[in-house]
Amino acid sequence: MADLDMLALALPQTTKEVSDDGRPAYRVHGKLYCCQRGRRPDAIDPDTGERMNDVLMFRVADQDVKELLLADDRGLYFTTPHFDGYPAVLIRIPQLERLDREELADLVAEAWLTRAQKRVAKAWLAEHSV
Repeated sequence: MADLDMLALALPQTTKEVSDDGRPAYRVHGKLYCCQRGRRPDAIDPDTGERMNDVLMFRVADQDVKELLLADDRGLYFTTPHFDGYPAVLIRIPQLERLDREELADLVAEAWLTRAQKRVAKAWLAEHSV
């Protein structure tokens, strides 16, 4: 989570909000691109049957990108009926350690790019030779 925080806050115009119970949410221009979800009835731990409280949501560019991530052989990413038709994937916080830092950086940057103003995104992409 420390890497996620550092990577997100390094992106231009990102703000971080923290809920009363400590869950972070990252926004650019007031638009959410990544957050830790609270316990929801649509995200149940298959092992315990309890609502999960360790789920991160990342925006993605579109349904094709979502399907690509969901098809990842490692089984890191998932979705719930709440996100049907919505460009976002979910990942449990303990699974972050299975991502290398570059992969996490790409996931965060791609989420940010979906919400950043075009001129800000274009400048950031040019600066980072992406």
